[in-house]
Amino acid sequence: MSVVTDLYQARVAAGELHDDPVQREVLEEFQRIADALAQPVKRSLFRKSAPDPVPGLYLWGGVGRGKSMLMDLFVEVVDVPKRRVHFHAYMQELHAAMHEARSEGVKDALQPFLNQTGSDIRLLAFDEMQISDITDAMIVGRLFEGLMARGVTIVTTSNRPPEDLYLNGLNRQLFLPFITMLREKLHVVSLDHDTDYRQNRLSGAQVFFTPSGPEARAAIDGIWADITGGQAEPLTLTVKGRKVVLEKHHNGSARATFFQLCGQALGPADYLAIAENLRLLVLEDIPRLGRSNFNEAKRFVTLIDALYEAKVRLIATAAAEPEMLYVEGTGAFEFERTASRLREMQDADWGL
Repeated sequence: MSVVTDLYQARVAAGELHDDPVQREVLEEFQRIADALAQPVKRSLFRKSAPDPVPGLYLWGGVGRGKSMLMDLFVEVVDVPKRRVHFHAYMQELHAAMHEARSEGVKDALQPFLNQTGSDIRLLAFDEMQISDITDAMIVGRLFEGLMARGVTIVTTSNRPPEDLYLNGLNRQLFLPFITMLREKLHVVSLDHDTDYRQNRLSGAQVFFTPSGPEARAAIDGIWADITGGQAEPLTLTVKGRKVVLEKHHNGSARATFFQLCGQALGPADYLAIAENLRLLVLEDIPRLGRSNFNEAKRFVTLIDALYEAKVRLIATAAAEPEMLYVEGTGAFEFERTASRLREMQDADWGL
């Protein structure tokens, strides 16, 4: 009985999903794990350590290919103690727990966290694994090794193959053994096809709304509900030791106001981190720009540059069309490039 595939086919029959042969092949990997987890845990009187975990899965592929959706189907049907969590959110929990352990004088601050996790769950499903912070890079190997030593099966999705994790990062040579471990301990599978279902939802749809107001906000609410299914939680990014929080985030999509991203003292590194961790941004209430909000305008230009270079899809509400947002004052001439980029980012095939 293939319960994962059965659920997928039921969703296809209901019109909730598109039948995709590549996705169906990946379901066999999830079913393998589900079948193994359903077997009774074999324990030995002569062995004190935890049973070996079921070999997990590292599922990678481009944006919008259905990785998170497939993992959610799998988690839904697996009947073992489990947890599904965004990778960055989990790493924030880990660092907070380690800080608390150190304050209590624990020599190896990672061990209490591992022990607690190992006693609570048998399956840990990470969504959107991406490592850009050195503190995460230096601890993630011990985390995975410790979890598997306690019998926890790990399933994770990522936009990148293992070899591209923490690419060009500081002291990356210390991170390379973790890549080797991923290849040895998890089945690495590529969800390799050209259909981007997330982008298809927006193909041909309006993505830049003017003027800002109740009508534009209602349109944005509808798009956001379609993209996220009503699910969102904060995403905290660590940038040079500081916390940058996106209050509404789900599966690589975030929603924020102009003030939240450009009215605060954020810099290029912050915007690069945001762009690196998102594939779609809903940005609301972009005002007219000029002398009165010159600093905010500069930050907005930097944000758009980061989003543009990273090919992040942008949905926005604004006081005016891009060419009319910044018409006078210092920086108005330079803003012409930003207006051009905003216009280009409205194209149906942007980011494909």
